[in-house]
Amino acid sequence: MTSTHNTGPLLTPLTADEWGDEEYAAFGALLGLPGEKVPRAGSGHAADPLKFDIIGLLARHPKMAQRVLTFNGWLLQRGELPLRLRELAVLRVALTRRSAFFWGEHFKVATDGGVPEEDIARLAEGNEGFAGADRLVLDATDELISQGRAEELTWQRLTDELGTHQAMELIFVVGTYAMLAMAFDTWRLAPPAGSAPLPEEPTNSRSQKK
Repeated sequence: MTSTHNTGPLLTPLTADEWGDEEYAAFGALLGLPGEKVPRAGSGHAADPLKFDIIGLLARHPKMAQRVLTFNGWLLQRGELPLRLRELAVLRVALTRRSAFFWGEHFKVATDGGVPEEDIARLAEGNEGFAGADRLVLDATDELISQGRAEELTWQRLTDELGTHQAMELIFVVGTYAMLAMAFDTWRLAPPAGSAPLPEEPTNSRSQKK
């Protein structure tokens, strides 16, 4: 299914001279800043757009990117689902979809947010090492990925454990990162140098249901 004669990127991030008002506005949607306040491409600032290949790719369609990044930024910065549960779900999506880019990116997001590395390592071995809300979220994520929906009982357990808002957000987190993985893996976006490597997928990762 994968081409073997060309492993280079199919789409490349914007170069410094390709950034304009619309592109800065798109990045600003993620940062919560108006476009004119976004650091300029090539400035060397911590938020220099050239440091974020994922943004440079999305910004090739700036109007779409602004809306995608507005929603993604809301999920990451203002959603009600706790960071730990959100990142366990994102990492499971990355593992199952074999997305080295999103595994590397969200390994860092998760550990920076306080998720222990040993928990992430355990996630790569399946679901049996988890309990409570962690296990519920991982089981639900597996169902969403493999079936395209959660079972009625799973939904009921999610709402009982997390409340309706967080249960709804989980579905959108899984769907958003499955979509993003599809896009960036199509374009062959490589993970940044030094990223945590994508582990092997466990054979039992989808069969750990209660």
